[in-house]
Amino acid sequence: MTTVAVVAHTRKQLGGGLTELREVLRGHGVDEPLWYEVSKSKQAPKQARAAVEAGADVVFVWGGDGMVQRCADVLAGTGTIMAVLPAGTANLLASNLAIPKDIEGAVRVGLSGHQRRLDVGRINGERFLVMAGIGFDALMIRDADRALKDRVGRAAYVWTGARHLREKPVDARIVVDGTTWFHGDATCVLVGNVGTIVGGITAFEAARPDDGRLEVGVVCASGVVQWSRVMARIIAGRPDKSPLVEMTSGTKIDVQLDQKRPYELDGGARPPTRRLKIRVEHAALPVCTPPDDDHAGN
Repeated sequence: MTTVAVVAHTRKQLGGGLTELREVLRGHGVDEPLWYEVSKSKQAPKQARAAVEAGADVVFVWGGDGMVQRCADVLAGTGTIMAVLPAGTANLLASNLAIPKDIEGAVRVGLSGHQRRLDVGRINGERFLVMAGIGFDALMIRDADRALKDRVGRAAYVWTGARHLREKPVDARIVVDGTTWFHGDATCVLVGNVGTIVGGITAFEAARPDDGRLEVGVVCASGVVQWSRVMARIIAGRPDKSPLVEMTSGTKIDVQLDQKRPYELDGGARPPTRRLKIRVEHAALPVCTPPDDDHAGN
């Protein structure tokens, strides 16, 4: 029989909450799942590790992209299957994988869906599943604290992003698979494992989370006017057509800046740094997805 574990962020909400989750699991024959609760996502790795050591075959992760990232960092490479219960603000991984945003649907996928082996990115020693970046997006995420997201949801990112549109660029050198691909002024460097970001916008049209590659984008925009032009292209689904954007893909990406900037991975802020070492780990994590999943575009 399958041993099921739940690692849950108690401050995240979906449907009828964790009470409903227990009832739905029971309705599917899971009467006594291994159960771990945390109040902060940074506490999740310890609990995910405990679930693996206790023999869990499937770990349900209740929370947002940050919670999923913390658990994936532990689960990748263990053979343990991850199932996502999208109880966060943006839930970008769930959106890209077409995982239902209701408890019954997400549990059904986790127990009887397709197991898709996803790539994970590894940035400065920590794994991510969705995206990582340095510069504008990291500043936007850093300033969108929990209280603001609780009040206004996804609009928190719009609010904090507007505050950084005049951020000055930094000198960046980016080496992709051993060759210098970019050297110049940049305000944002983004590395994606999936294509769709906040608001359903497609940032990386060619992204596939199981193709063994990561997408790379550099934005050189500075100021409100230039950022408006870039955003118009992104909203139209063609960021590659902007003269202020450069894009490529690779398996090994090294970023060096002339001054420290904060970075982020899967919506979680990390301390300022001048260097990012990013690698792809191909097919490292089995994740439950809908059974009819062909993920065209994702």
